[in-house]
Amino acid sequence: MKFSYGGQAVIEGVLMRGAKTYAIAARDPEGRIVIHEKPLSKRIYGGWISKTPFVRGVVGLWDALGLGTRALTWSADVQMGEEEQSTSFSGPIGFLTIAFALIIGIGFFFLLPTTAATGIGGLLGLTEGEAGYTSVGFNAFLINVIEGVIQLMILIGYIWLIGRLPDVKRLFGYHGAEHKTINAYEAGDELTPEIVAQYPIEHPRCGTAFLLTVVFVSIFVFSLLGRPPFIWLVISRVLLIPVIAGIAYELLKWTANNIDKPLVRLMVTPNLALQHLTTRQPDLDMIEVAITSFKRVLLSEGLISEDEARVPEELKPQDTTFARDYQKEKAKREAKKQAEAQAEAELVK
Repeated sequence: MKFSYGGQAVIEGVLMRGAKTYAIAARDPEGRIVIHEKPLSKRIYGGWISKTPFVRGVVGLWDALGLGTRALTWSADVQMGEEEQSTSFSGPIGFLTIAFALIIGIGFFFLLPTTAATGIGGLLGLTEGEAGYTSVGFNAFLINVIEGVIQLMILIGYIWLIGRLPDVKRLFGYHGAEHKTINAYEAGDELTPEIVAQYPIEHPRCGTAFLLTVVFVSIFVFSLLGRPPFIWLVISRVLLIPVIAGIAYELLKWTANNIDKPLVRLMVTPNLALQHLTTRQPDLDMIEVAITSFKRVLLSEGLISEDEARVPEELKPQDTTFARDYQKEKAKREAKKQAEAQAEAELVK
């Protein structure tokens, strides 16, 4: 079975993950493509964890959150002209940052819909007690469907809202470039910006698809439990997140491996449709960055030569908020240096 490559968009760049290493390529404010490469954890991506169904999804998701955070931190440093900054994001600070993000996500994406659905269920007379209890059955299933719809509305609303921001639009453009690059490679085509640009912007293994799959899986899993009293309902939502994530990961992996079958293609239609919110059509410069990142991964696996994975040297400045801010700061620093040099010259006189 072929290895399933993956990646994510970062600030003015793309991260690509292979079997043993990952590579990040991003344009700095001058328009130069800079690279960061590092081996992946052998324990997670090469040991028993990577071969154990359900477990690999949960552990891999946690590691992906950490890797994604480090990649975004590095790309932000690049936009400030500090690409040599350390990408280490481990230890207590890294753990607490990811944990805090997870707490916010769980509260916003799980607990808020749970609370709202319980209230709506009570108003509709679907619950069986003051604590919101509902035994396993149609009423419990209906409330869980309401909860899933609320989750989906929050997800779509949040993505749509942040997608209005210019910088996020560019981020989504790089997301599209990542998808197109992997699609072109998996089709066996040549990796040039012009050819890659012709490929679809959607990909069945996308993280956006994972989120939508989580919604559907959670409806099914929670329906098996009925609707216990509210406090136990909240606890069950938190404790079952790893179970739901593991099932969703395996389901997504299975659909991606069987995407050529008509029934599976029909199943993933909502996932592919949702990706239109998190992707934008990339320009050729964005695609060039994605290809560069991907080729560095292929080089590390011995699949292409050093010459084929050469990083483009041509400067292609981008008109972005980060580039404009950088140029302003650069102008200030140069003006300050000139003023200091002039003052020193006056003292010499």
